Amino acid sequence: MAAGQPQTWLGAEQNQTDTLDLGAVARVAATLGRDTPDKGDALPWLWHWAFFQAAAPAATLSNDGHPEGGGFLPPMPGLQRMWAGSRLTFQRPLRVGFPARRHSRVRDIQRKTGRNAGTMTFVTLDHHYEQDGEETLHEQQDLVYREPRPLPARPGIPLPELHWRRDIKPDPVLLFRYSAVTFNSHRIHYDWPYATGAEGYTGLVVHGPLIATLVLDAFLDAHPGVTPTGFQFRGLRPLLCPGQFVVGGIREEPGRARLFAGDRDGQSQTAEVHFKETP
Repeated sequence: MAAGQPQTWLGAEQNQTDTLDLGAVARVAATLGRDTPDKGDALPWLWHWAFFQAAAPAATLSNDGHPEGGGFLPPMPGLQRMWAGSRLTFQRPLRVGFPARRHSRVRDIQRKTGRNAGTMTFVTLDHHYEQDGEETLHEQQDLVYREPRPLPARPGIPLPELHWRRDIKPDPVLLFRYSAVTFNSHRIHYDWPYATGAEGYTGLVVHGPLIATLVLDAFLDAHPGVTPTGFQFRGLRPLLCPGQFVVGGIREEPGRARLFAGDRDGQSQTAEVHFKETP
């Protein structure tokens, strides 16, 4: 595969295994302020993002803390990488304390030109999670690589009138812990001088998957007795720490709800959950 030609990475594959270790699960629970599941219990939805992570050696990291690429992902030297969103289908939960496998494939690579962000490269990944020989969930993940320039600090679309809501006040400890349990060394989440100096943010950046996890968690707290069958989210603008934001949603029709995260400047992440009522 030739460096500088991302299209040659189409179809690249990777396999990651994990034991969903009880100690690691307890650290995720402590980070999110939730009860710790026991061995054999269902892994709570979206906690899988703390597992199946490749252990990239420090020598392979770029200045921003991300792996340089060139293995499974295409090399994108000099570009900033962000997780733009995901679409997930849930068959059944993973079980804590038992081996599982993630098979990943580079599904699509596209270059686009944004009005404010310049040229961007979108990489879509397919992740299939299996346990006991059966698929438990399927995820399509969108990564975006963009030119290193500060994001414009523009307001978003106002949040709608929410049917349920939870106030979140992130602090650097939460961001550091979530980075640790997901083995995410991107410096925008914990390195204030880098985030504000090199990448032009006005604070630390709250992880997109952390926001999505809190959004879905708030929905499940507000709707006991439902089982999600699908979830998708899309990032619109960053949420920063210090700061405060809201997660909540609107249940518009049977089996579907729109979910949101945002602050006083408007929406920062939108999501949708499909679900079935538990008999």
